Amino acid sequence: MLQYTLRRCVAIVVMLVAISIITFLLFFAIPADPAKLTCGKNCTPALIEANRHSLGYDKPMTTQYVNFLKGFVKERDFPDDKKLEKTNPGSIVHCKAPCLGYSPSQQTTINYIFGRAAPITLSIGLGAFVLWVFFGVLFGVISALRRGKLSDKVLLSVSLIGYSFPTFFIGLIILQILTYKYSLLPEPAYVSPFSNPEKWMSGMIGPWITLAAVYAALYVRLTRAKMLETMTEDYIRTARAKGLSRSRIVIKHGLRAALSPIVTIAGLDLASVIGGAAITESVFNLDGMGKTVIDAIKNVDLPIIVVGVLIAAAAVIVMNFVVDLLYAAIDPRVRYT
Repeated sequence: MLQYTLRRCVAIVVMLVAISIITFLLFFAIPADPAKLTCGKNCTPALIEANRHSLGYDKPMTTQYVNFLKGFVKERDFPDDKKLEKTNPGSIVHCKAPCLGYSPSQQTTINYIFGRAAPITLSIGLGAFVLWVFFGVLFGVISALRRGKLSDKVLLSVSLIGYSFPTFFIGLIILQILTYKYSLLPEPAYVSPFSNPEKWMSGMIGPWITLAAVYAALYVRLTRAKMLETMTEDYIRTARAKGLSRSRIVIKHGLRAALSPIVTIAGLDLASVIGGAAITESVFNLDGMGKTVIDAIKNVDLPIIVVGVLIAAAAVIVMNFVVDLLYAAIDPRVRYT
């Protein structure tokens, strides 16, 4: 198990480096000049060229990428101009390691931008994840145990309807009708859970329900299908013959065996949300990582876009690794060497 974990950790580092190279080359090959974002409306060719030089955009792409990697272990200055640092040190922005870069449009470090946006996205994603897994699996098990009955048909119908609606539609209904018109839900806003947990939870209810409604619908149908398949296995009949209680058969033997594919898709879904729930954040006007990247695309702020892509890719790779480790805990038949 230890050797497998070490091999996967090395593979994760290699994949992240490969993704960073591909992303860096693709986005910086776009015919857009980030230096134009640093001088406002009164740009002149001379000023743009000076900004391009001070920010390092006139250097070869390989040099820019090496400097980007160095930022993970060494502090960087923006602009990297020794003369300017001596004559006007107040204009230099210091970025401590690990440094993700500098945003020309917002004129601040990307560490600060994503450091402010990440707690919002994590609050939305983790809260919604708990809701959709709990209710999706619960209703899926109920639907499987009551197959063909009215409750089963109602749950399947509701899940199909929920899965058919896009996220922005559900979000707009919650925001415009339940929040603004009838005041049934509090207005969405982010407050740190460490300063005011109650206000943080009330401000996240709308985004949580929006994401959970879509994802839970899929988990109901997936859990139902796997439970129906598992409950027909020979070991389930053996457990019944031994006189085990129904709850123990369902939870310990049936649900545990059905969890493997659910854990796989749950890990990837959580990674996609952590990578940026852009639509939900935009609907509820929450400045999370997804909305930050959307705004950067509008402003052609390539450094933010590159880091946003890398965070999304890293979330998928890391969560896939976590899911593989969870397999051994869930299914005793799985062994890694």
